[in-house]
Amino acid sequence: MGSGTAEKFRFCIDRGGTFTDIYAEVPGRREGYVTKLLSVDPSNYDDAPIEGIRRILEEFSGERIPRSAKIPTSKIEWIRMGTTVATNALLERKGERIALCVTRGFRDLLQIGNQARPNIFDLKVSKPSNLYEEVIEVDERVELVRDGDSDRDESSVEGISGELGIRCLAVVLMHSYTYPHHELLVEKLALGMGFKHVSLSSSLTPMVRAVPRGLTASVDAYLTPVIKEYLSGFMSRFEGGSEQVNVLFMQSDGGLAPERRFSGHKAVLSGPAGGVVGYSQTLFGLETSKPLIGFDMGGTSTDVSRYDGSYEQVLETQIAGAIIQAPQLDINTVAAGGGSKLKFQFGAFKVGPESVGAHPGPVCYRKGGELAITDANLILGTVIPEYFPSIFGPNEDMPLDYEATRKAFENLAVEINSHRKSQDPSAKDMAIEEIALGFVNVANETMCRPIRQLTEMKGHDTKNHALACFGGAGPQHACAMARSLGMSEVLVHRYCGILSAYGMGLADVIEDLQEPYSAVYNTESSAEASRREVLLVKQVKEKLMEQGFGEESIRTDSYLNLRYEGTDTAIMVKQPEQGSGNDYADEFEKLFQQEYGFKLQNRKILICDVRVQGVGSTNILQPRELMQISTKPVKESSCQIYFSSGWQDTPLYKLENLGYGHVLEGPAVIMNGNSTVIIEKDCKAIITKYGNIKIEINAAPSTVSISEKVADVVQLSIFNHRFMGIAEQMGRTLQRTSISTNIKERLDFSCALFGPDGGLVANAPHVPVHLGAMSSTVCWQLNFWGDNLHEGDVLVTNHPCSGGSHLPDITVVTPVFYHGKLVFFVASRGHHAEIGGITPGSMPPFSKCIWEEGAAIRAFKLVERGVFQEEGIVQLLQSPCSDELSGYKIPGTRRIQDNLSDLHAQVAANQRGISLIKELINQYGLVTVQSYMNHVQKNAEVAVREMLKTVASRVAKENGSCVVEDEDYMDDGSVLHLKLTLDAIKGEATIDFEGTSPEVYGNWNAPEAVTTAAVIYCLRCLVDVDIPLNQGCLAPVKILIPKGSFLSPSDKAAVVGGNVLTSQRVTDVILMAFQACACSQGCMNNLTFGDDTFGYYETIGGGCGAGPTWDGTSGVQCHMTNTRMTDPEIFEQRYPVLLHTFSIRENSGGSGLHRGGDGLVREIEFRRSIVVSILSERRVHAPRGLKGGRDGARGANYLVRKDGRKIYLGGKNTVTVSAGDILQIFTPGGGGFGSP
Repeated sequence: MGSGTAEKFRFCIDRGGTFTDIYAEVPGRREGYVTKLLSVDPSNYDDAPIEGIRRILEEFSGERIPRSAKIPTSKIEWIRMGTTVATNALLERKGERIALCVTRGFRDLLQIGNQARPNIFDLKVSKPSNLYEEVIEVDERVELVRDGDSDRDESSVEGISGELGIRCLAVVLMHSYTYPHHELLVEKLALGMGFKHVSLSSSLTPMVRAVPRGLTASVDAYLTPVIKEYLSGFMSRFEGGSEQVNVLFMQSDGGLAPERRFSGHKAVLSGPAGGVVGYSQTLFGLETSKPLIGFDMGGTSTDVSRYDGSYEQVLETQIAGAIIQAPQLDINTVAAGGGSKLKFQFGAFKVGPESVGAHPGPVCYRKGGELAITDANLILGTVIPEYFPSIFGPNEDMPLDYEATRKAFENLAVEINSHRKSQDPSAKDMAIEEIALGFVNVANETMCRPIRQLTEMKGHDTKNHALACFGGAGPQHACAMARSLGMSEVLVHRYCGILSAYGMGLADVIEDLQEPYSAVYNTESSAEASRREVLLVKQVKEKLMEQGFGEESIRTDSYLNLRYEGTDTAIMVKQPEQGSGNDYADEFEKLFQQEYGFKLQNRKILICDVRVQGVGSTNILQPRELMQISTKPVKESSCQIYFSSGWQDTPLYKLENLGYGHVLEGPAVIMNGNSTVIIEKDCKAIITKYGNIKIEINAAPSTVSISEKVADVVQLSIFNHRFMGIAEQMGRTLQRTSISTNIKERLDFSCALFGPDGGLVANAPHVPVHLGAMSSTVCWQLNFWGDNLHEGDVLVTNHPCSGGSHLPDITVVTPVFYHGKLVFFVASRGHHAEIGGITPGSMPPFSKCIWEEGAAIRAFKLVERGVFQEEGIVQLLQSPCSDELSGYKIPGTRRIQDNLSDLHAQVAANQRGISLIKELINQYGLVTVQSYMNHVQKNAEVAVREMLKTVASRVAKENGSCVVEDEDYMDDGSVLHLKLTLDAIKGEATIDFEGTSPEVYGNWNAPEAVTTAAVIYCLRCLVDVDIPLNQGCLAPVKILIPKGSFLSPSDKAAVVGGNVLTSQRVTDVILMAFQACACSQGCMNNLTFGDDTFGYYETIGGGCGAGPTWDGTSGVQCHMTNTRMTDPEIFEQRYPVLLHTFSIRENSGGSGLHRGGDGLVREIEFRRSIVVSILSERRVHAPRGLKGGRDGARGANYLVRKDGRKIYLGGKNTVTVSAGDILQIFTPGGGGFGSP
């Protein structure tokens, strides 16, 4: 494949982390030339791309070019290159030293981010480090309702640089996206002071949302100097420098840019973007009409993407903990690759997410590494040492070490077979090959899960796609994965091993310009947007013409970034084609419906941004058709490969000896350079007219017959993935189809599936306080309805006495029938921002009875035999009532349409779960699926028992007893008492809350389901292994809660605070009893405000408790919540507030050998009269330290009136504020661990 014979050399280069791939078009050769070099080989050369170019020029020009000499440019037409220099610097934190310049009051804004923890079960709360070293706060402020403040004294930012040695600056000022003047002033001053690079957030991404914009500026300031330094060195190696050679670099958006325009924030996906361009431009439309899933499997990770005629782009992504806001290809990276670590844990096979890395690498690399997927493929014969580079051993000249790999698998087999014999004495030993194949099957399922999510979350059916497979390891797994995904077609490019490099030569040059424009979409604003588009088009064309493109080679696409009023979900809408009869609004509604499954009626559409993308077409590499061959394919040799049916003699072919029209029936192997393409049985490979491999998957996944008595160690892992995948896809559907900010953006929801007895099978870990709690709900409904459940029924409930948490959390339960038999349940729980009650937002601080908190539903059929009961549910939500109200009418929901929309979304999420469960049953059979439902629960039980045995031994050693008691207090003095009894022999625990205070005359009573959730959460944190979250976790644990206590209140008790306050205290007490870590902030700091026209709800993070080996993390959501914080600019844009401060509360964490995390400070000025409610704890009793560590600081809430009066609000209060009043919230710090 090429563009015919080139007159000069053309180079397409992908400088990866391990290898540098080069595709070159050589004068006089019809075929391209391919080579690979180690990216880092200092003993032989300084720079891999330069060395590759030198070798190729020397080989084919006949001229000797010494390594120390400059590269002659007279014979080079162009160079196109992607590089991981930026990505590696970000991953390894080896960028430039930078300072951050922010608006005063927001020094910690980027560190806090959205408050969420990356891994909810990680007690250490490991977060990526900040990119900046110093922060400078600027006395400036722009308010949206009027022009920006008058220019401040420029001296306010002097002295940043000085002796610190920092010469790069990132600048993010509030609302600079719409008023960049202050950032420009800072830039002018900083450059005048000697800074060598300044990244302005307003110039890089002029879009609302300060956090991602600021992080983007930080990434750019951190990486751009590194890139510029590398590029400068690269260009200096050519005769005449950059003036004499045409070099373009691949950006994250799939477009090319010249050296001077290649910057840090657009470079992090440089390499992967080349692969997307490569497969999309050579396979879609030429080899298939189906949309493509790109599958690029490398050593440590796998990149997944999608193409359907146009590049799917996102405006925001997270890489190495840094959020980058810029147009970029939608590439999802999965922590599974050839180097994924293999483990046998708690009776199940585990693959990843840890990687063995390049050093020491897999066992077969001869460096003393651990077993990885590459080792498994070596055992199976799908990695063939003769065709793998001999670069191993002390002299880097030895092949892969098969014997060491086999020995490592033999050792693992002893452990696996010993476990199987303990479960079933008659079990036959698993052979080495069976074990290796088992791990590969588990790895395939691990990689299938994100592919399903990628397609399903955008409303597409995975089955309707073709799998475009490339990367070194991908073609070995392609057939098996396509089968599992239900796909019938796999495409492997002839340059699959270097497709990212080849893609560089297929890309165009892209210039992107964007400016903010905030208006309601109508005729007038549309005309203004068009006027702005014209100006941006002109600027984009000028930039491309400066790079040598003629008018005829340039095309432009215009976009409006649109969203519905009251949502944060914006969609970048391309200008409709002329003559289509559609305008931007029509296109937006169509795209919104496609992605989210519904339209919002009678809702204004808002313009956020105007964007123009200019494309300079290069057309430099063109596919070349091959002549059809009539001869039969000739095999190179035969090899032994282990398939599910056993060892099989398999013909091996070399792709270079195959031609257009050759058909190979599976099983077969095609060697494509260094890539091994495995054609499985019942699959057929066809060599296409472009020299690529098309594999037809003729057989659907066969029904698997498995013994249901004893768990198969491989299938146990696969079913665990499938069950969790169902719960996750339910969550994706709920997030996609919901309307409310709480569910769609704050992610305050959970989805799960249950057995026919109501026992939890899999719970996607969305919000910890929901974990396991829904099982009580399902069991209660099952007992209540009994035989009165039918296919097509959907149940709804939120009452604490029927297994609920608090009233805003509405649970929708759907029974799953198969051939008329009840076989499963699925359920989704979501926080509805409004369900009535005595205050807007349905979180009243002073509620004393359940009915004051809104509509309480014990049991109702939301859908009965397929018919949605709208009238009934509206009546329940709008008319809360109780005999004890004595005529006093409690307000019903203030947002009934939002309630109905979210309930529809929950029904849709459940329906998605049902269809996936039925797919699973059709594949494996009902008996097998239900057997493995029990097996995964048993597997979780084993994991928890092992953890309890370990903990019990440690506690007995330290305390001389396996009984530990702990006690803490709510701020009103209520006692929460725990007696923990551990059994080191059986691995069991009794968690007894006897001695806990009675039901309180307040709203921090907690239903039993909340305590259950806290126990499951703590157990999962203590196990510290990715086990399934299901009923099995509780099997070794007995939970004793005294009836009538505030952990088991009556059905009349107010409970709205139990879910958000008491749950945190229960968690603290349990973890303190286990001596796992000190107390965290012990609160969710619930803030609500609103009136009859709107309502707002947020929870505010604080300090985490320190542990035996770690300091507590500052300013994050702790334990039982992990909801997101609204961005400060969105907060001010949508609500009548001005945020003065959002920062870390310094020194509020308890001191100790390890310090507790610090809390937060949040200071909000209200701009009109509204009702504000705060529901918080730890304002009286401080978060406790552990083992000599000091307590964290207590929280505090103040109201500063406009006249200057400062009023202490206590922990729980409701107040009507006036314009100019300021609310100050100081959240608690975490306790310290160990004596200071």
